Amino acid sequence: MHKSAYDIQKKGYMLQKVKMVIFDFDGTLSASDSNLEFGRYCFRHSIRPWLFLPLFLIGLAIYSVNKHSKFSRELMRCFVTQKMVRDFAPVVINEHKNRRFGWAKSQVAKEKAAGNMCILISAGPDYLIPYLVDDMEFDAILTSKMESRHPWKYKFMCWGPNKVVALEKFAKRHNFIPQIVRSYSDSKSDKPIMDMAETQIWINRKTGIPK
Repeated sequence: MHKSAYDIQKKGYMLQKVKMVIFDFDGTLSASDSNLEFGRYCFRHSIRPWLFLPLFLIGLAIYSVNKHSKFSRELMRCFVTQKMVRDFAPVVINEHKNRRFGWAKSQVAKEKAAGNMCILISAGPDYLIPYLVDDMEFDAILTSKMESRHPWKYKFMCWGPNKVVALEKFAKRHNFIPQIVRSYSDSKSDKPIMDMAETQIWINRKTGIPK
């Protein structure tokens, strides 16, 4: 973590370490990818994505070379409108909840019962992820923040190293030092935050079973 996260003297008292468990969502707690499902639904139910297909393909080409590129991800989403989010997201959310692995909700409850703070950190957009886990009682849900008027544009892309940034900002805002006892993920892109955990649990995204 950055040095700022370990500034243990603040306002005249020592910051407390808080034991926590970190969960990814897509491919970890749920099969498939909710953002891809949303995109597919848009293509099936609107002509607009097809009009933006050349930009989507350019974005896909850039992404295949550089997965860290925010620009490529925005190009692949540039067809998304407020109306699509309003009309299509609830349907996708309702359908995608059925893709959640059976152990997911009970595991979060088990970790909370053990006294651990449970935090979901997902690269998925804020118009999908919080609603997909609204029954799981996470202590915090940290996602990519999208511009409300232009939901294809990022205010903050919560992916890769930025998941560490998101956790640090959350911890600083609540005046504690995170002690990650376990972290769950399916993707190598989560290695920065997985490396912070005492125990890393890598999930097979197709089966939901630890590798």
